[in-house]
Amino acid sequence: MSLNLEDKKAVVAEIAVEVAKAQTIVVAEYRGIGVANMTQLRKQARESGVYLRVLKNTLARRAVQDTPFAGLADHMVGPLVYGISEDPVAAAKVLNSFAKKDDKIVVKAGSYEGKVLDAAQVAALASIPSREELLSKLLYVMKAPLSGFARGLAALAEKKQGEAA
Repeated sequence: MSLNLEDKKAVVAEIAVEVAKAQTIVVAEYRGIGVANMTQLRKQARESGVYLRVLKNTLARRAVQDTPFAGLADHMVGPLVYGISEDPVAAAKVLNSFAKKDDKIVVKAGSYEGKVLDAAQVAALASIPSREELLSKLLYVMKAPLSGFARGLAALAEKKQGEAA
């Protein structure tokens, strides 16, 4: 069923709002995917904070027009699912990891910082740790010397108690 003009304007406005907040957009072809698998993909996207939607390509082109993602319009051909995320790697991670499990999802292209990425570059972007992973690693590195120092003090105190007894 086709959308009337008002519905199309509403969809373009909704997508434009998401695009304005986004750092990354990834497009993937979804030809032949089952409903259960698509539902699973949507669930993973929601959990990762990725806005995932199947759109008419003409409406998506209008939404990215005059944005840093405008170069992606050339790749908007065929049945595509759009992953839009504020996190630079989240959309690439979700679609790339799902494409490894289900061969019916094929990552076509992406855009990050105004640059259009091919499928290999999207895969490379997906291999970068997320912000949360990097923060947890940084916290571990910062905490390691302190915990080592505390263990050393505890061992020294134990040794002193053993000598005193």
